[in-house]
Amino acid sequence: MCFRHLLVLTTAFAALAQTGETVLRIPPATISLDAGGQPVAVTVWGSLSRESADVFRLKLTADLGNFQQHITPLLRSQLNRSDRCGERLSVEQADLALAAPSIVLTATVHYERWGCVKAFGKEVNKRMVGGNSVLKVKLTPAVDAGGVALRSEVIGIEADGSLGELLRSGSTGDALKEKIASSVRSAIEKSANFNNVLPPEIGSAVTIRSVEFASGREGHLSIETLADAHISPERFKALDKVLASH
Repeated sequence: MCFRHLLVLTTAFAALAQTGETVLRIPPATISLDAGGQPVAVTVWGSLSRESADVFRLKLTADLGNFQQHITPLLRSQLNRSDRCGERLSVEQADLALAAPSIVLTATVHYERWGCVKAFGKEVNKRMVGGNSVLKVKLTPAVDAGGVALRSEVIGIEADGSLGELLRSGSTGDALKEKIASSVRSAIEKSANFNNVLPPEIGSAVTIRSVEFASGREGHLSIETLADAHISPERFKALDKVLASH
């Protein structure tokens, strides 16, 4: 999180506390998320309203359009592998679609399992199972004790023959489905977690009320988070120190 965005948010809290305003808009700012080693730009904006003397309502919207556009190379960087004696996996295509308040991740993958045996002093490898499969995973944001979490549920597997049986009932299928979900979980959780977009002096005082995926600007996928922040006079003094130190 860049200091420029921290400065904007910190100043917004201070201004709302010291003026007669009831609502302040938090202007858009761009943050960079590490999505599997790939930097992905996410635009964040919001609004801040005063509920009482020391309670503020904070709404934050993160535009995930750039993340959505890069979902295929992201999954490839996380999942593609080619073991001579073992699994070989390549992500052919992936996309994210809104199913409010959730999203559905659809991934088309080519999967093979190879085995190696020694025969006449030589190692011979042979393909044991292989083919194409389409997996659909529903990802639903939820509020937990640590902030925002992303829960995954497989809602569809399309694969024929022995590959279909392997993915539907075996540990290989469970591992693959979890890898697909975890590849996007971290970046999305970060984009909706106030601890990653607020100064520590404020982030530690935030109680998240709700989080959901939505259709944002220009039809981009977005995630909206609503929270309350309890800011005492002592915390505002800490905010002043944050600003003064930069």
